[in-house]
Amino acid sequence: MKVISFQLCCVVFLSLTILRAQPKKYSIHTVAFYNFENLFDTTDDVNTNDDEWTPKGAQHWTIEKYEQKLKNLSRVLSEIGMPDNSNAPVLIGGAEIENRGVLEDLIKQPKLLPFDYGIIHFDSPDKRGIDVALLYQRKYFKPTAYSNIPLRIYHNKVTPKEEEPQQDNDIEIKMAGNHRVFTRDQLLITGFLEGEELHLIVNHWPSRSGGEKASSIFREAAGNLNRRIIDSLQKINPSAKVITMGDLNDSPTNKSVKTVLGAKAKKSEVGEFSVFNPFAAMLDKGLGTIAFRDSWDIFDQIIITGSLLKADFSTFNFWKAGIFNKPFLVQRSGQYKGYPLRHSLTEVGFSDHFPVYIYLIREAK
Repeated sequence: MKVISFQLCCVVFLSLTILRAQPKKYSIHTVAFYNFENLFDTTDDVNTNDDEWTPKGAQHWTIEKYEQKLKNLSRVLSEIGMPDNSNAPVLIGGAEIENRGVLEDLIKQPKLLPFDYGIIHFDSPDKRGIDVALLYQRKYFKPTAYSNIPLRIYHNKVTPKEEEPQQDNDIEIKMAGNHRVFTRDQLLITGFLEGEELHLIVNHWPSRSGGEKASSIFREAAGNLNRRIIDSLQKINPSAKVITMGDLNDSPTNKSVKTVLGAKAKKSEVGEFSVFNPFAAMLDKGLGTIAFRDSWDIFDQIIITGSLLKADFSTFNFWKAGIFNKPFLVQRSGQYKGYPLRHSLTEVGFSDHFPVYIYLIREAK
């Protein structure tokens, strides 16, 4: 009996040791952002400046080219994420989108159809008719609220007869007059990622048209609006998990991002209500999402609140970030060799931006 008891104790001890040695398993979800660069259909919209992207326009945008563009984008989106490609991004922020219709066409592509994406989209007042949107996998993310928050900018010329009323979160910038400069709204979404509340802001900040310095105030206004949205969410819940993503048309080191939004480059600098920008370190390493005159910069960024930086992975938290710049997305020859492979008159490319992504992980339950 003593021998049997001793053997039994050994078996129990070894079993417990093996269990303790088992590696932890995690649920991993990818959150991505991609500037789709001129995702237009071929139909002329009389209310926007989309004439260039029609069969008779400067780009000679035919149905065949449009369908190839959808195919190209779907390939990219389906491959962002884990190396084994076990799942496409659960959440995808997008920019330069003409309307909801092009998104409907996109999620029906064979490479994306299995993931059953839902769409959150509003028409923005941008004169070209380009908007931001969110695609989400219905299996994992359940949206509960969403709204488009206008960024109001006024510049030069005369006063419009009447402007719509300003909402609490709107930012109004006036420069040498009060003619409104129309730009993209900021899209705010609240929902539950496998039961955990998450807030997302999808952005496409004002461009550098007119010069980086002259137009900086517009992007600073966008950063201010972003900061106010985050502050309002944290006022309701100090532990709110917020992810703001987009084409910011500014670098992590520019005033709009670093000072106005207050995005920190190091985790150690992030306080209770601060935000962390993992793409600042990548810029220091010479990486980029967009190239101009052989100089790389990171305009596409995903920035998170400190509440997503906790070391306890019993809930979803930030793991790491990356730039998706696979070889098939890169121009292989010519003047722009090494740049993102964008559309030209002779070739339907992908985008002039590389996508960016972060991983959220949680211990498997």
